[in-house]
Amino acid sequence: MGEAASVVERAVTARGELVLREHAGHFEIISNGVFLMDTRAGASERLLVRAALDLLRPGGRVLIGGLGVGFSLAEAVASALPAEIVVVEIERTIIDWHRRSLAAYSAHALDDPRVRVVNEDIVTWLRRTGEVFDAICLDTDNGPDWTVFAQNAALYDTDGIALLRDRLAEGGTLAIWSASAAPRYADRLAAVIGPVTAHPVAVSRGEPDMVYLARRGGPGRPGRAG
Repeated sequence: MGEAASVVERAVTARGELVLREHAGHFEIISNGVFLMDTRAGASERLLVRAALDLLRPGGRVLIGGLGVGFSLAEAVASALPAEIVVVEIERTIIDWHRRSLAAYSAHALDDPRVRVVNEDIVTWLRRTGEVFDAICLDTDNGPDWTVFAQNAALYDTDGIALLRDRLAEGGTLAIWSASAAPRYADRLAAVIGPVTAHPVAVSRGEPDMVYLARRGGPGRPGRAG
């Protein structure tokens, strides 16, 4: 039999129970008994940010939706390009874990002076803020077709895409992580924001993860990149 998982920390939040557990040398985040993510891979989460940074001007502002186990934030702080990195995370518990058990996985980024962490629901915050970003990287869910919280569905419909577009500077990039291909969502991105490319990332089992990039500008049609 394999090694059993051990609970490192447990918390009850407004959205239910969050558990951080360790299994075979890796950490896992469990929400209400459902596995969310772990520290075993992270290639597609890093690509989410790296692809957006490839289009970022020096001194640009980056927004990351969702802290998770920290792969996206670690990729952002590894670059000298961003002048400011704003992370919006709804769970204070997860933010606190990144000051302890998960600090190494986010490259101790919470101590980086360029990083500002906002503890708020991403949809609520986007509607309230007037801030504009050169890159927005969303890793709040398992994709447009599988949201962690029901209210997050508002991020992926036409109005939600328009809200994200309005928080992008002209020529800015929206990067979306998805656990599977979502071609209809890509069509909506192209119609509302601009040209779209799809970047598949192979995983050990099942269909590839997918990163969608939409560049704010003229109308475009979905494309595919390796």
